[in-house]
Amino acid sequence: MDFNGLVDIMAKLRCESGCPWDKEQTERTLVPYLIEEAYEVIEAIDEGDPLKIKEELGDLLFQIVFLAQIAAEKGHFRIEDVIAAIGGKMVSRHPHVFGNAVYETAEEVLKQWGDRKKEEGKDSVLSGVPSSAPALLRAYRLQQRVSRVGFDWNKAEEVFDKFVEEVEEFRNALHSKSREDIFDEMGDLFFTLVNVSRFIKVNPEDALRATINKFATRFGYIEKKAKEQNRSLSDMTIEEMDKIWNEAKCSEAK
Repeated sequence: MDFNGLVDIMAKLRCESGCPWDKEQTERTLVPYLIEEAYEVIEAIDEGDPLKIKEELGDLLFQIVFLAQIAAEKGHFRIEDVIAAIGGKMVSRHPHVFGNAVYETAEEVLKQWGDRKKEEGKDSVLSGVPSSAPALLRAYRLQQRVSRVGFDWNKAEEVFDKFVEEVEEFRNALHSKSREDIFDEMGDLFFTLVNVSRFIKVNPEDALRATINKFATRFGYIEKKAKEQNRSLSDMTIEEMDKIWNEAKCSEAK
């Protein structure tokens, strides 16, 4: 089956004699599924499973075709228009590939992308970073954007110094017991830590997701051991759980 075949399937699902559930969907009702499918693609990539990546990409593509079908029914645009728009945008933003421009480094490419966006009517350097993005990722992208126009630290040591400063301010806020100050300083602490990650070229969203997965795996090991012993987690001491946690860590190192 080719791409047009998938588009035909979507149209059939939405036609008068199609699927009752599919016919009820709107752009708004599809948002949770769109987000879920995108994260499932990321999970498949993290697992390094090509077959699962292929399957999840298909699920994500279907959501895009679904949204385009709804738009076509309203007379707004068709999937062909979506493809034409992104194709034209990519050609325009890569004059070093499809034109005569010469850019030697990735940094030069990113700078001209910003210039192209301004030509497209996006006046702010921050345009294009959605407010609905996960907070860590949004902070990372915003910091990347402003760094391209020189609003940045000069070296990594300065960022580390700022992080130490923010830790102390957070500690003071805890001592003051002001919920407003604690909330504010916690945000500053996270934002500065994202800056640190950017300077050492580590995507904070990826790093935190990997740590969460590691935590879930190790805690799952504790649950498994408790079940083998016919015990409830609530009956185990923290020392017992720590011991099993360390066993999990050791098994990862082998």
